[in-house]
Amino acid sequence: MPKMKTKRTFAKRIKVTGSGKLKRHHSYTSHFAANKTHKQKVQLRKSAILTKSDEKRVRPLLQG
Repeated sequence: MPKMKTKRTFAKRIKVTGSGKLKRHHSYTSHFAANKTHKQKVQLRKSAILTKSDEKRVRPLLQG
């Protein structure tokens, strides 16, 4: 069976940290900003770590 290729679109959206965790960006940042509070917008700027359950699901997409 051939090797599975890395999903390139996914690899561009995710970064692997030094400890091996997956770092992602928040959603809901691109538009409708007038309806969000300043606090929401500031907190959405920061990156987030993928949860364990999501990481288990998406880790094979990066193995290539």
